[in-house]
Amino acid sequence: MKEKQQNILIIGAGLCGSLLALRLAQRGFNVSVYEKRPDLRKVDISAGRSINLAFSNRGIKAMKLVGLENKVKALCIPMNGRMIHDTKGNTFLSNYSGREHEYINSISRGDLNALLLDEAEQHENVNIHFNKKCLSVDFEKTTALFKDYTSKSEFIEDADLIIGTDGAGSVLRKSYYLGKKFLFSFSQNYLSHGYKELSILPKGDGSFRIHKNALHIWPRGSFMLIALPNLDGSFTVTLFLSYADGKYNFNNLDTDKKVLEFFQKEFPDALAQMPNLLEDFNNNPTSPLGTVKCSPWHFKGNTLLMGDAAHAIVPFYGQGMNASFEDVVEFDQILDLKLDNWEETLKAYETKRKKDTDAIADLAIDNYFEMRDHVANPIFQEKRKLEMALEKEFPLEYSSKYSLVTFNENLSYSEAMLKGRAQDKAILNMLSDGNISLNENLKTVLEKIKEETQNILEEDTIAKLR
Repeated sequence: MKEKQQNILIIGAGLCGSLLALRLAQRGFNVSVYEKRPDLRKVDISAGRSINLAFSNRGIKAMKLVGLENKVKALCIPMNGRMIHDTKGNTFLSNYSGREHEYINSISRGDLNALLLDEAEQHENVNIHFNKKCLSVDFEKTTALFKDYTSKSEFIEDADLIIGTDGAGSVLRKSYYLGKKFLFSFSQNYLSHGYKELSILPKGDGSFRIHKNALHIWPRGSFMLIALPNLDGSFTVTLFLSYADGKYNFNNLDTDKKVLEFFQKEFPDALAQMPNLLEDFNNNPTSPLGTVKCSPWHFKGNTLLMGDAAHAIVPFYGQGMNASFEDVVEFDQILDLKLDNWEETLKAYETKRKKDTDAIADLAIDNYFEMRDHVANPIFQEKRKLEMALEKEFPLEYSSKYSLVTFNENLSYSEAMLKGRAQDKAILNMLSDGNISLNENLKTVLEKIKEETQNILEEDTIAKLR
C-alpha cells in the first residue's frame, strides 16, 4: 500500500479529525477534510458546550507524535488535584497523584482545535472545507454526499478511504446501520442526568476568583458542580443534574427564583462568585450524557469510524479527547506495519483498539459515581490519602487506578481497568475490615495490597470474569 498515492476523505474537522488529517499529511497521504460547521477560527461556535477539556498523558503522547507538544503546553493550565467544596464552603485539595510530576491540564477545546487546523493546513496535501454537511456515505462505492450550506447545492466526493470522525451523531455510522448491508451492532445509552455549562468570570484585574490549579468539585450525592480554569482567568463551570429525579432537577428549575434557591442551598460559595448565573443558566442548553458503542468500525477496506463516532463516552474520567487522540496514535502504529491493503489495516486497528475504548467507556461511568458521591465519603478519602502516601513513598511500585488510566500512557485502558478495579476492591475491603491503615508501616501496607490485588485478579480469572 503506497501512502503517497492514497486519497483519504475525513468527515469532521473536530479534535480527532484535525489531528488525524495532520498526521496522515505528515505520512504523505492526500487528505480532504469536510466539516459541517463554520471555521471555528473565524466564528464562535462553542454555544455554551464543552469549551475546555482535561488534557493528560495519552493526549500529550499524540502531540509528541505530530511535533506539537510545546505549542500545546502553552495552552494548558496544570490542575494538580480535585478541590472538594462542601455545602459550608470548606475546601480540601485531593491530589491526583503522590508523584509531583503527574497532573492533568485544563485546555480550551477551541484553541487546541484551531492549532491543529493551522498545522494541518500548512501541508500542501491537506484541504479543509467548512460549511459542508455530510448527508450520507455510500460505503460500497466509497463516496460521500455533501450539502454546501453556502450555495445550498449538493455534491459527491470519492476517495480511496473515508474516515468518519464526525462525533457521537456520526453520519458514517448512521449509514452503516441504515444500509443493512452487513451485521452492525450499535448501542447508545444515556444517563438520567444531563449537563449545563455556566461560568465564573475573572476578577476586574483578570485574576482568578478561586484556586487556579485545581479541578473544583462540589459533590452532592446525586448531582454535582465542577469548574475548570481558563487562560483568561475565568472558569468553565458545569452542572450535572438529573432531568427529572430529586427535589431539584433540570425540569423543575424553571424559574429564576428556583435556580437561585438551589444554588444558595447547595453551592453557596460558588454562587457568591457567579453574579452571571441566571444569564448563563437561561441561555445555555441542557445537554444529554451518553455512551456510544458499536462494531464493526470499518467496512471492508474503504470506510472507518474513529473517535467519538466509534466510541463516545461520558466526560467523567477526562479521557474523551485523550482517547480520541490515542486512536490516532494507535492507527499510526498499525500503518507502520505496512500491511498489504486497507482491509487488513482497518481490521488490525479495530482488533487492537476496541477492547480499550470499551474499557474507558466503563471507567468513565465508574468515575461519575466517584466524583458526585464517593469523594465526600470518609472511607474513600482515607483510601485516597493512603494511595497518595504510597505513590509518594514508592513511586515505582504503586499507582492508583486513576494514575494507571491517566498517567500511564503506555498501559492500555483495558489493562489499567483490570488492575485498577482489583486494587480498589482490595484497598476498600481491607480498610473496612481494619486490616490496613495510614498509621501502619507503608511497606507492610503495600505488600498486603499487592497480595490481595493478585488474589482478586486470580479469582476473576478462575470465574472467567476477564
